[in-house]
Amino acid sequence: MAEPRQPCTVVLGLGRSGLGAARLLHHLGHAVVVLESSTAEPIRQRAQELEAQGIAVRLGTALEGSSFSALGQPLERVIVSPGIRWDHPTLEQLRQQGVAVQGELAAAWEALPATPWIGITGTNGKTTVTHLVNHLLGYAGLDAPMGGNVGNSAAELALERLAPGQKPPDWLVVELSSYQIEACALVAPRIGLWTTLTPDHLERHGTLDNYRAIKRNLLERSACQILNADDPDLRSQAPSWQRAHWVTAGDRSDLPPGLDPLLWIEGNQVTSAAGPLLDARALAMPGAHNRQNLLLAAAVGLELGLTGATMEAAFRRFPGVPHRLERIGAHQGIPYYNDSKATNYDAAEVALQALPGPLVLLAGGEAKQGDASGWVGQIKRQAAAVVLFGAAGPFFQGLLQQGGYGGRVAVVADLEQAVALANAWATALNQAPDSQGCQAVLLSPACASFDQYSDFEARGDHFRQLVQTLASGPSTQAPGPSVPA
Repeated sequence: MAEPRQPCTVVLGLGRSGLGAARLLHHLGHAVVVLESSTAEPIRQRAQELEAQGIAVRLGTALEGSSFSALGQPLERVIVSPGIRWDHPTLEQLRQQGVAVQGELAAAWEALPATPWIGITGTNGKTTVTHLVNHLLGYAGLDAPMGGNVGNSAAELALERLAPGQKPPDWLVVELSSYQIEACALVAPRIGLWTTLTPDHLERHGTLDNYRAIKRNLLERSACQILNADDPDLRSQAPSWQRAHWVTAGDRSDLPPGLDPLLWIEGNQVTSAAGPLLDARALAMPGAHNRQNLLLAAAVGLELGLTGATMEAAFRRFPGVPHRLERIGAHQGIPYYNDSKATNYDAAEVALQALPGPLVLLAGGEAKQGDASGWVGQIKRQAAAVVLFGAAGPFFQGLLQQGGYGGRVAVVADLEQAVALANAWATALNQAPDSQGCQAVLLSPACASFDQYSDFEARGDHFRQLVQTLASGPSTQAPGPSVPA
């Protein structure tokens, strides 16, 4: 009689999180099978790498019940990539059959059980705060790598630390998207931090209440809760939080009764109940929102016992975050900023607020649901001209027309044309005798990148390359149509 086959863990997808989860679980002794719907050449190369390590991969396999029954062995659990809807009918069917369905974070959480997590979430600001906390703890001498929704996946970090000669980190600093949180109820950070909450990913989560509840679940599982009192939505929920620590970069007297912040700014000093801690101007990054980010990171430092002097020294040495209001150079005296991480209206509005105008804005990509009125209003105040590109170009043109924007507008096919035209317009603004000039050229797309790029990093990297080659490139005569808004 044949021996029953070992139950297997199925990993769905060969993206970054799927690769990390498959390798980690295989290292931990699980029988792993990866199912991937694509057969593209880059995917084939990844599959070959995994198969060389003894991990089974099935390409061109759809996410449906028959794909699992065809495996011919019992399922231990299924690991889902963030790009797959949590309510996918096949996943619902698996749950009804008693199969555990989890995200990649579950494997990382289980692999390093003694390592405390700092879980950072929010609609906007979470990437900057994740980088800040990682930098702050590293400066203070703590071993605290970052990953999750930024940089390496959490599974990749765990696998690296399980290698011979390595040791578990003191902390893991993990950026967590709503997609990741909903797929892993196991994760209970030692410190949970929530930056902002505005409508986003509603095409997936349905309603703002659903989206908020997912984020809140992470914080409720966190031993220490840190929230941004300057965010209107979070502040409106303050009475429902019993043990949260709040920070504010605004006037402390403007907070609702009973909301006593842990940290606030007074006379350009980050201040606590014990007195001034550090200079609130320690960060070189532009924008009032970055004071909020500094306060959130400082609250983590305070929880870990860091001194104000140590934190100020660390913040002064912070190099900034790639793709988030990243100054990537100047051409003909005009600075260029890469804000490719701004994938929704609210994030793009914050970027416009942070820089002095007038400027030339580049926006476009794959549009998301949301209220664009604040973004359009900020464009009217800050932008002398707007270049729109990608799938959202005509739609954004309509939004600007409806909003009464009176500046110059063009719709072009792609980012290469957009950069050339933005450069031509910015140069013309600086040369026009009756113009206020151009203070900056800003890529802040207010869109996802998936119409033309694999992710926002690829879009931002392309923008950087285009700016770097402006001086040696062809003439920057305006391509494409120029139309009134």
